[in-house]
Amino acid sequence: MDETTRKSEGEKSEDKFTEITLRRIELSDVDDFMEWAADEKVSQFCTWDTYTCKDQALDFIKNIAIPHPWLRVICINNKAIGSVSVTPNSGCFDTCRAELGYVLAYKYWGKGIATKAVKIVVSNIFQEWSNLERLEALVDIDNKGSQRVLEKAGFLKEGVLRKFKNIKGRSRDEVIFSFLSTDALQE
Repeated sequence: MDETTRKSEGEKSEDKFTEITLRRIELSDVDDFMEWAADEKVSQFCTWDTYTCKDQALDFIKNIAIPHPWLRVICINNKAIGSVSVTPNSGCFDTCRAELGYVLAYKYWGKGIATKAVKIVVSNIFQEWSNLERLEALVDIDNKGSQRVLEKAGFLKEGVLRKFKNIKGRSRDEVIFSFLSTDALQE
């Protein structure tokens, strides 16, 4: 195989990641869901434990993901490769804020996919939820890749919340990021 062919194939594989779409999760996504939810590399910084069986995943999709106010799967060619959610804060004083969360199957890390998905969310969520003024994201201090995703998507790093969350039995520091409805979208 010559260099031109390799380069051409490489460009094609990069191009397939430019067509990122978001859609509502469906029960039929369970096998794709298990690709990231059953992977300890993926779940290590998540509040949920690694999934061990398909029934567990079906229960989550049916009872939590589908009824969630704003949870979408990240897709390439309609194949779910991760998910992104926006969870509104509750209480009469917190309705202007929501928390962003996302997860991506390990084999898609480092390809700009999560950044593109977050940018799609940011470009739409403030119109969909007119009362929303602030989108927040909390990231484990050791999750440098996720911090980079947010920075590249235009989020502002505000600081470190020390011993903020207990994840998998350990008290963890979290880095807090925000994007305001008045902030400029990143290209």
